[in-house]
Amino acid sequence: MRETTERIFSGIATGAAAKKLEQSLLACRENHRKKPYDIGCMTAMGLLECQLGRPANAEKWMLKSLTLAPQAHDVRYHYALVLLDQGKNAEAITALQQIVQAGAANADVWYYLGNALKRQGDEAGSEQALAEAIKIKPDHAGALNNLGNAVSRRGDLDAAIGYYERAIAAKPDYAFAFNNLGLALAAKGVLDKAEDCYRRALELRTQYPESLNNLGIVRRMRGDLEESKNCYRRALELRPDYAEALNNLANALKDSGEVEAALAMYRRALALMDTPDTRHNMALALLALGQYDEGWREYESRWHGSQLGHTRRAFAQPVWRGEDAQGRTLLIHAEQGFGDTLQFCRYATMAAERGFTVILESQPALARLMKSLRGVTQVVARGEPLPAFDLHCPMMDLPRAFATQPDTIPAFASYLAADADEVARWRDLMPRGQGGVLRVGLAWAGNPRVQSPELTAVDRRRSLSADALRPLLGVPQVEFYSLQKVGDAAPADMGIIDFMPQCGDFADSAALIANLDLVISVDTSVAHLAAALGKPVWLLNRYDNCWRWFIGRDDSPWYPSLRQFRQPAPGQWAPVLAAVRAALDDKASMMMHHGHHA
Repeated sequence: MRETTERIFSGIATGAAAKKLEQSLLACRENHRKKPYDIGCMTAMGLLECQLGRPANAEKWMLKSLTLAPQAHDVRYHYALVLLDQGKNAEAITALQQIVQAGAANADVWYYLGNALKRQGDEAGSEQALAEAIKIKPDHAGALNNLGNAVSRRGDLDAAIGYYERAIAAKPDYAFAFNNLGLALAAKGVLDKAEDCYRRALELRTQYPESLNNLGIVRRMRGDLEESKNCYRRALELRPDYAEALNNLANALKDSGEVEAALAMYRRALALMDTPDTRHNMALALLALGQYDEGWREYESRWHGSQLGHTRRAFAQPVWRGEDAQGRTLLIHAEQGFGDTLQFCRYATMAAERGFTVILESQPALARLMKSLRGVTQVVARGEPLPAFDLHCPMMDLPRAFATQPDTIPAFASYLAADADEVARWRDLMPRGQGGVLRVGLAWAGNPRVQSPELTAVDRRRSLSADALRPLLGVPQVEFYSLQKVGDAAPADMGIIDFMPQCGDFADSAALIANLDLVISVDTSVAHLAAALGKPVWLLNRYDNCWRWFIGRDDSPWYPSLRQFRQPAPGQWAPVLAAVRAALDDKASMMMHHGHHA
C-alpha cells in the first residue's frame, strides 16, 4: 500500500498560463537589466522559472540573490525548495538548517526540512522537524500528514490516525491525508472505514493511482475480486508503469483462478521493479501451476520480503541445498504455520535416508508428535537450546533440495503416528455406541492471525462458523467430534462431542483423531494432521485455494487419503456442504453395513 505526500511544484504551467508566466518573466528580465542587483527581481525570476518547469534556471537566479544577500532567509527558503524539486536533498537540508541556525525558521521551513531528511533516510530527524513545524503552527496540514506517515512507518498506527484526522480537520479537501488515514485504518484491520477514506480521496482527486491501488487491496481483502481488479486496472490506466498495482492485479487474478494471467502480470511487474514480495507472489502462482523448478527457486525470495523476511534464521552454518553430505548432522527447522510443518516434516525421513543425522526443530505444540517421524534423531521445541549441527535447512526449502516435481512428491500413506496408549485412553472416553457408528471429526475455522489484516482476510475466506455445518447433522449413525482448538465452540444444540479442551498439543489431537473414521476440515492444520496420520480427510476448500492444493483437482498429490470439495465460486459454501452431505450419507450407509471403527 502506498502513502502519498505533495510535490512542491505540483504542476508545470501550460497553454495560456505558461504564456502569461513567460510574459512576466520577460518583464522581470527587463527590470533586471535596469537594476542588476535587485534581489526581489532575481527571486521572482527563480520562482517563475520553477513554475515553467525549468528548475536549473531557477536555482541559478536564487543563488545569485543569495550571493548578494546571504542573510535573506526568505530567498534561502525558496532556494531550498528549488533544490528539493530537483532531488538535491543534501544541499536543500544544508540551506534549511542554515535558516534554523539563524533563528529564522517558520513552520514551513521545518516542514520542508522534515521532508528532506526523510528522503535522506533520517527518519528520526524528519519526525523531529515535522513536530517542530506543528509546535509553531498546530494546524499545518502538510506537517500533520507527514508526521502521521512518520509515526505510521515505525508502527504507531493510533498516533498516525490522530495526525491524519487533525490534517483533515485543518484541510477538509486534503485527498492525500484521506488516503494515508485509509492506510493506517487498513493496517489495523478497520477495512470499512479505510474504504470510506479511499473513496473520499478519489472524490477529491479523481486521478489518484495510489488511492485506487489501495482501494483495490481493501476490496480484495473483503472478497470483492471484480471491483478489486477494476481498481488496479484504473490505476494502471493512469500510470502504466505502476509496478505495485501490476503485482496487486496479479494477486487478484490468482485469487480469481486466472493463474496463468497472474503469472504474466507478475513478470511485467518484475520487469519494472524487482522486489522480493512480487517474486514471492509469483512463486506461489508457479507452484499452484505445478511449475516446481522455477517455483521452488523463486520461493526462496520469501526470506527477503515484508511478510516473512523478519523470521529468517541467521545461523553460521551453511544452508543444505541437496548436495551429498552423508554422516553430517542436518538441522531442519520449522518456519511458518503448524500446517506447513505437518506437511513438510515428511522430508526429515528422506534426509535421514540420505545418510544425515537429522535434528528437527518444531513449534512446541508439535514437538511431541514430531518424535514419531521415522529417522529423526532428535526433536527440539523452538526456544530450547540447539545441539551442534553442520548444515541447516528451513523446512519449506526441502522440496527444492530434493528437486521435488509434481510427479515425485513423496506422498506417503502416513508418516506421523499417535501414541498407542493415548489412543486407547481416548477410546475409553468415547461413547460406546452400537456397531456401525461413523465417527467424524469437524474443524470449521483456521487461526485468524490477527497480527496481519491480510492474513485475517484469508482466514475469513477459508473458515466457516460451526452453525454453517448444520447441513451435515442428522445423518443416521454418525457421531460428530469437534477438532476445533481456536475460536468459538459449536453451539450445544448441535450435539457435537468436544474433547478439545483436554487436548494440550498436537500429539493429544493425533490420538483423538486415530479413533475417528473421517475428518472433515477447512484448510487448516487439522486437515494436514489427519492426512499425515493416514486418516480419510475431506477438505472444504475456498475458491482462491492455497497453492499446495493445485488447480482444479479434487485429490492431493501430497496426501493419498485426502479428497477436496471446492467452492464453485468465491464465498459459495452451500454447494460444498451439499456435496459433503451427500458423500457423508453414502459413507454412513456403507459403514452401517460393515459395522467397524478405525
